[in-house]
Amino acid sequence: MLTDILNDVMMDLICGGVIIAVVAYLCGCFNGAVIVSKYILHDDIRTHGSGNAGLTNFYRTFGGPLTLVVISCDVLKAIVSILFGVWLISYLGYGGSGSLDLIYARYWAGLWCLLGHMFPCMFHFKGGKGILSGGTIALMLDWRIALVVWGGFLVLAVLTRYVSLGSCWAGASFPFATWFVYQDTVLLILSIIIGGLILYMHRGNIHRLLTGTENKFSLHKKG
Repeated sequence: MLTDILNDVMMDLICGGVIIAVVAYLCGCFNGAVIVSKYILHDDIRTHGSGNAGLTNFYRTFGGPLTLVVISCDVLKAIVSILFGVWLISYLGYGGSGSLDLIYARYWAGLWCLLGHMFPCMFHFKGGKGILSGGTIALMLDWRIALVVWGGFLVLAVLTRYVSLGSCWAGASFPFATWFVYQDTVLLILSIIIGGLILYMHRGNIHRLLTGTENKFSLHKKG
């Protein structure tokens, strides 16, 4: 009897995890920079600047009010992914008071949303670097994690005008902030993967930072 119950719980969690992963990934694939540039401006952002389908490259290339649409897409898809993950786990009857199930669901959904953003299947797996979506995920996880991630990002980006330097801080500090808040091995592993993805997507920026060839951010878009 106990074995049957445990098997049912495992099947619920496995099926729930797969559904969350699929939905969050597809949400992440909804890349605002690609959609706006390709289908509204008819000028694919991936053919300009760094070739990255992210907010910074979009602003540098096009600027204008459509940048707000890109921001909204990156923020909303992260929110929808995590809210769906929380809802599904709750619907399955898990995530009660004091349970880590809902926190696991947030991290799991956040991870797959980032994977969709970075490697969107409908855009030839060429997406953005995940900073805005990742920052939104941090805000939805825990205010203390968001404070570390966003605080360091803003300080470094403002003082140096290197957005990529702040982004690297966000990726590197995320696992440490997660461990400080939760001290949970599963969450630590998920946070290392998320932070590692952020750093991996910025590997070109890291090289340019080390060689002194990285572009500084400006409020004025390139001509």
